[in-house]
Amino acid sequence: MNTAHILSQFDELMASVAEHLHDGDEANLREILTAALVTEKEVNDEFGFHPVERAVSSSILMNEQLGVGRDTLMAILAYAAHFCGAGSVDDMTRRFGEEIRVLLTGFANVRSAQSKHEFVQSEHFGGLLLSLANDIRVMLVLIADRVALMRMIRDTKADEERRQVSIEAATLWAPLAHKLGLYNLKRELEDLSMKYLEHDAYYMIREKLSATKAARDAYIDRFITPLAERLKQEGLKFHIKGRTKSIHSIWQKMKKQRCAFEGVYDLFAIRIIIDAPENREKQQCWQAYSVVTDMWQPNPKRLRDWLSVPKTNGYESLHITVMGPDGKWVEVQIRTERMDAIAERGVAAHWRYKGVGRAAGLDGWLEAVRTSIEEGNRREVLDSLRVGSYDDEVYVFTPKGDLMKIGRGATVLDFAYHIHSGVGNQCTGARIGGRIVSLRHQLHSGDQVEILTSRTQVPRQEWLHIAQTARARQKIRMALKEQQRRQTIFAKETLERKFRLRRVAVEESIMDRVIKRLGYRVMGEFYMAIADGDLDAQTVVDRYIELRDSLQPTAQTEAIRSAEEFSFTADAETTARTAADDVMVIDTNLRGIDYQLAHCCNPIYGDEVFGFVTVGGGIKIHRCDCPNAERLHREFPYRIVNAKWSGKGGSKYQITLRVVGNDDIGIVNNLTSIISKDERLVLRSISIDSNDGLFSGNLVVMLDDTNRLDTLIKKLKTVKGVMQVKRI
Repeated sequence: MNTAHILSQFDELMASVAEHLHDGDEANLREILTAALVTEKEVNDEFGFHPVERAVSSSILMNEQLGVGRDTLMAILAYAAHFCGAGSVDDMTRRFGEEIRVLLTGFANVRSAQSKHEFVQSEHFGGLLLSLANDIRVMLVLIADRVALMRMIRDTKADEERRQVSIEAATLWAPLAHKLGLYNLKRELEDLSMKYLEHDAYYMIREKLSATKAARDAYIDRFITPLAERLKQEGLKFHIKGRTKSIHSIWQKMKKQRCAFEGVYDLFAIRIIIDAPENREKQQCWQAYSVVTDMWQPNPKRLRDWLSVPKTNGYESLHITVMGPDGKWVEVQIRTERMDAIAERGVAAHWRYKGVGRAAGLDGWLEAVRTSIEEGNRREVLDSLRVGSYDDEVYVFTPKGDLMKIGRGATVLDFAYHIHSGVGNQCTGARIGGRIVSLRHQLHSGDQVEILTSRTQVPRQEWLHIAQTARARQKIRMALKEQQRRQTIFAKETLERKFRLRRVAVEESIMDRVIKRLGYRVMGEFYMAIADGDLDAQTVVDRYIELRDSLQPTAQTEAIRSAEEFSFTADAETTARTAADDVMVIDTNLRGIDYQLAHCCNPIYGDEVFGFVTVGGGIKIHRCDCPNAERLHREFPYRIVNAKWSGKGGSKYQITLRVVGNDDIGIVNNLTSIISKDERLVLRSISIDSNDGLFSGNLVVMLDDTNRLDTLIKKLKTVKGVMQVKRI
């Protein structure tokens, strides 16, 4: 770490934002950052970068690219110092103002949500996006920090870490930047990730761009010169620039079109930026469009009108592709100075021009992300960011004339689910322009769509292949799961009723054999076959009785006995298990029933317990004070059975104890010595964390029963410095 270089960058940053600072800001920042740089706390990341080093780089980038305000810059630098232990949140708030507390809290939420080794984990990723949705500035800072990091890791030797960071940049941060209209940062993230992940392709394209630069610049001049003259004649104030497409964009075109570099014809775009008053922006943009299409033949299929209906991230522009000199296609983008600022700086510029807290439409997108996290499979949230991130939107009308926006390629089914889950679940097709179309029909801009429904319609598995949007597929999966759950319950009740009519008591071990002999691998498939009518419940009962009688020849001559008289005879494997384990009495004095101890609460001999019949037909034993007990009793009361311990406990059970106390010398030895002195206790593992004079840790111990557990807890509490011992 080069402290002098970091402070030099800090001085340059302060000079560039001096007009926005309050009195004392620079002195306060210098004080806390200097303290953070000399801290002895180990805070460097996996690449060896100090938090202050990254914060300064991110702040410089934020100031240059987004022009964000004083509070955001103060919060970035203050959080780095706080993370290094150079001041509390209250101290930072006192120095820089109450608004800083909001941002510091957002940064802390993000850091706790992130995982170093696997970023896109369900809980972590969901927590991250939920925290981002509370304050957009946190998201802007995260994107800027990732761009700064991608620049800094150019020469790192940590190749695997750089690869993981590059994958995240391409699959998560670039789509997020695109959604917010931060196109410059999006392009840089994509190019840098390609540079690190596809090194040869990146440098091949870069070298070819350099080799063809002179010819490309000459062609742009030939295109721009006459165009500028005609625009001046129209009385427009403007400037024109040519922009070469990003390396990543060219590479994607090469792969999509399966062609060499020379086969990509639209390597650059011409951008006309008009200086127009806001009340005449659209008029002058269409005026410029008329000039361009008068001079060169346009391709009507390539017209993109984001002037009349802007994108959800605030992007406004006219895009048209025309046949330029030498018969080459050229993309022309027409926008005003205000539109260009929003296109380059995204929501940050949108706030400045509109004077509102968030970009129009952005709240809807963030709310959709929150809903998908809370209701669906959180692993699929990333897909909702990827799908449509780089595609255009389609604009369709409802029968009442309301304009609605949906991703390009969306079908009638997607649109139905876009309206409401209930509409999607009962959708049978649509009426477009007086013509009935199927669920698979792809929508186009300008369509007026009336969704047709039927009460008898239900979601089907093949709908997952029809739907093109992540939102629709997620809702279909949820509907299918609920449908399968109801059908399984119905099939199970039907089968149980058939057994009761025949007065046959069901043994799980025999039932498992019947299911396998009928060709079903899991219980769910078996019940679904009954629900669908592919398997007759009466056939199952007959096969069960045949197998039972073949295993118990005397069963035909014996009278039917009640459950109270039932005595289970275990096979050799079950007998061995029963001899070693404690006896568990299930329901009304049934013994020998196969069961498992639930991992969520780890019951041991002596705990008050209950049984829960799982989907697979087995029984899991939970403690009555299990964290899941209340939910299981509320949602599945029909699957709860009584259970209790019986006989003399002889097995050892695993429990975890949470210990909290003062971080005194030798306290760990004192804890472990108590366990080691008791020959009936086995210490499986111990993990201790220490922070600010306190320690907290988990002890995993094997013991006999609750009496032994109570005795152990009492002994551990006598250790000097121990403040709390509890079972988890």
